[in-house]
Amino acid sequence: MRVLLVGAGGVGGAITRIAARRPFFDAMVVADYDLSRAEAAVAALGDQGARFRAERLDANDQDAVVAALRAHECDVLLNATDPRFVLPLFRAARAAGANYLDMAMSLSRPHPDRPYEECGVKLGDAQFEDAAEWEKAGALALVGMGVEPGLSDVFARYAADELFDEIQEIGIRDGANLTVDGYDFAPSFSIWTTIEECLNPPVVYEADRGWFTTEPFSEPEVFEFPEGIGPVECVNVEHEEVLLVPRWVDAKRVTFKYGLGNEFIETLKTLHLLGLDRTEPVTVASASGPVAVSPRDVVAACLPDPATLGDRMRGKTCAGTWVRGTKDGEPREVYLYHVVDNEWSMAEYGSQAVVWQTAINPVIALELLATGAWTGSGVLGPEAFPAGPFLDLLTAYGSPWGLREQ
Repeated sequence: MRVLLVGAGGVGGAITRIAARRPFFDAMVVADYDLSRAEAAVAALGDQGARFRAERLDANDQDAVVAALRAHECDVLLNATDPRFVLPLFRAARAAGANYLDMAMSLSRPHPDRPYEECGVKLGDAQFEDAAEWEKAGALALVGMGVEPGLSDVFARYAADELFDEIQEIGIRDGANLTVDGYDFAPSFSIWTTIEECLNPPVVYEADRGWFTTEPFSEPEVFEFPEGIGPVECVNVEHEEVLLVPRWVDAKRVTFKYGLGNEFIETLKTLHLLGLDRTEPVTVASASGPVAVSPRDVVAACLPDPATLGDRMRGKTCAGTWVRGTKDGEPREVYLYHVVDNEWSMAEYGSQAVVWQTAINPVIALELLATGAWTGSGVLGPEAFPAGPFLDLLTAYGSPWGLREQ
């Protein structure tokens, strides 16, 4: 297998460090708009970096991406950029005849008249529109294959296959007790992506009415997270699992709730109130003349790069899937989860916990595709594949998962 990895930020850098320890691929081209960042990701591998090379690449230049895939004879494009670049990379992979894998799907657009009741353009709609073309070509686009979405979807499939006869509700529940020394506000993941998913109308799925939306931060609940994290208040957030899970797993209701905390929520609300969450450029006067800038890009530039915070972070992060239903005629409720301690991920890989937890899952998926344990064509989510091989390999990578009866 030959891989073109686009994006050498926090997650991309963690992907290289995890993949370098595995023998399943022949070469990985690490590409980024900032060549120095791609070169740093490769240089950090030291003696393990022989199969890697760095290259400058603009993720928004579809023709250039096609040329890179062909020049390096890559079998698969692994997208580790933010969701703005999903469609050009997705389409470049199809044009070049390569398979494709991402960790976040094409962006949504709220309903123009009823944004907090009805869906407009849903996450991933633009990709699923091309599913027949991918299937006809015998090519695979594996979408939403990070940790959430990704591992959380694998947990949903495992629960349906192994733990339940009937599922009433699947709820993704994400929480952490992470702190960052020296910062009052320092998100541990891309603020661009965080703003997108937290301020858009959250989507809920119910079997009798399909997909619908609610107000941001709705339906707060306190969820008890394992391994010492404890109780965290979680709220509805727009996320791909709600759009993916019902396509392959039979459940009467699917939700995603994120443990944000009141301070984080109020900060996001303030950004929205001031218009600083907008992606459309505004004109700003400068000494050299008017400059068009995106307010959200300015916010991202003012905050520390999450990839650089590992030495200052303390605590654990938990991704998991809560499932309620019946087994053998009896009610059952479980939480399948994966916890990463920042101290461990920094000591073992030099990557902070949140980006490392995201990065391990696409690497495992690539290995399953390379060995033939996972096969398929079309535009597919993680729950379209058997969960057992993935969870076995997650443990083999040295990061076991857990199951708690509720």
